[in-house]
Amino acid sequence: QVQLVESGGGLVQAGGSLKLSCAASGSIFRVNPSGWYRQAPGKQRELVAAISSGGSTNYADSAKGRFTISRDKVTVYLQMNSLKPEDTAVYYCYADVLGHRYWGQGTQVTVSS
Repeated sequence: QVQLVESGGGLVQAGGSLKLSCAASGSIFRVNPSGWYRQAPGKQRELVAAISSGGSTNYADSAKGRFTISRDKVTVYLQMNSLKPEDTAVYYCYADVLGHRYWGQGTQVTVSS
């Protein structure tokens, strides 16, 4: 059983930065794909950024140039710069381990204009 715990969300003004962290219960991130989704009120959950087991990264168009995903053995990070009000959402991390996708509980990010 893998447990993921996000942190780092909060309220920030437009143009500001936040760094989200997702800590796992074991050293899983070096060998398993992981990433971040977000869900805004009334909208579907969407992929923001992903990192493969080999370290390749993939970003939503809305995140390119502003967000950076990174990881170490036990934590995956999402550095978010130049935040916009439309980035307001609950952000969820995930990890794909042995064919199962595990999710964190989510962390709220609110960007004020």
